Amino acid sequence: QVQLVESGGGLVQDGGALRLSCVASGISFKIHVMAWYRQAPGKQRELVAAITTGESTNYADSVRGRFTISRDNAKNTVYLQMNSLKYEDTAAYYCNANRRVWDGTMYDYWGQGTQVTVSS
Repeated sequence: QVQLVESGGGLVQDGGALRLSCVASGISFKIHVMAWYRQAPGKQRELVAAITTGESTNYADSVRGRFTISRDNAKNTVYLQMNSLKYEDTAAYYCNANRRVWDGTMYDYWGQGTQVTVSS
């Protein structure tokens, strides 16, 4: 059974920082691309950051320079360090693990989400 368990969300003031963690089980963590998405009320879920198996990273323009994604394959954990938080970063943050196999099949897993609230 695949599980992605996020933690680290909470309430923080504008300009503050939080670090999200996501621990994966039931998958071969090191062969999956790991990502963080977020969804604010009334908005579509959007990609925040992703890290490949080779540790290349990609960020949404809105968070580049403020957020850092990293992974620890020994701990089956992906992190999202969020600095200089803004009110508009308020959202539920979701951990995602995905990989595409040789025949094109995509395996895609999601965590239950953790709420980040930034007070202005």
